[in-house]
Amino acid sequence: MFTGIVEELGEIVGREAGNEAGNEAGRVTRLTIRGPLVTGDAREGDSIAVNGVCLTVTGVLNDTFTVDVVAETLARTSLGRASAVNLERAVTPATRLGGHIVQGHVDGVGTMLERGQDAVVRIGIPPELARYLVEKGSVTVDGISLTVVEAAADSFTVALIPTTLARTTLGRTAVGEPVNLEIDVVAKYVERLMMPSG
Repeated sequence: MFTGIVEELGEIVGREAGNEAGNEAGRVTRLTIRGPLVTGDAREGDSIAVNGVCLTVTGVLNDTFTVDVVAETLARTSLGRASAVNLERAVTPATRLGGHIVQGHVDGVGTMLERGQDAVVRIGIPPELARYLVEKGSVTVDGISLTVVEAAADSFTVALIPTTLARTTLGRTAVGEPVNLEIDVVAKYVERLMMPSG
């Protein structure tokens, strides 16, 4: 579990494609990611959110760590095209929950549509996810916990503070580029509970 409070702006410095025997998803890509802060106490088997995708550390060397990413993950997220990435280590019992509950399970890929005044950005959203967004609700964009300003049928807006612009990928994401989206898990549970049983 994560909070959506990005700890570090990292960089994908290596991609190595391969196959893993017995892996039903097929091809596995090994990513090497530079992130001096998050690798400071990282160990094999730890979880690190990379642009909002929960990945398992397979190795640590100096200020880099490696993760294995299956083809399904690359197809359903923006990781296949990313270079700079937002990094967050998994929460501990002593961690402050500064953002909201984030699982690191990407629900869909959106598109940066517009960068407006006062650091308000509009992001296109897949139609099947729009129903989960509400004004003043939470959403995760590339692993960043944000508050929805306006929720429309095919897009939403968020306002980015200077710290977010400076310390995350959203400060440099261009119009037309993809972003990973995770909707608030509470909304999904509420929907499930409201469905008729049987």
